[in-house]
Amino acid sequence: MKTVLITTALLVGLASNAMAESYGKSCTTEPKEKWMTIEAIEKLVKDHGYEVAKSKMKGTCAEVYARDKEQGTRIEFFIDPATGNPVGTNWKNQKSNG
Repeated sequence: MKTVLITTALLVGLASNAMAESYGKSCTTEPKEKWMTIEAIEKLVKDHGYEVAKSKMKGTCAEVYARDKEQGTRIEFFIDPATGNPVGTNWKNQKSNG
């Protein structure tokens, strides 16, 4: 019984980290001292033609919820805070949330 509880606790912990890290992908291994500020990341997203609705740092990623200015589609970006590059997509081939 003790083993089952420990295993369950471990799995729950791992699942929580996976969600925080862009579905299990680390965005960067760079130290925080080399990261851009959330304001700088928001400006970068805006410069690529998106309106930022909400953003936050989550684990090793900047998570940005935005809307494409031309098409009006909602987008969720996971940004590498050290480079400013989207993780798992690019600026023109993003996944839409509706």
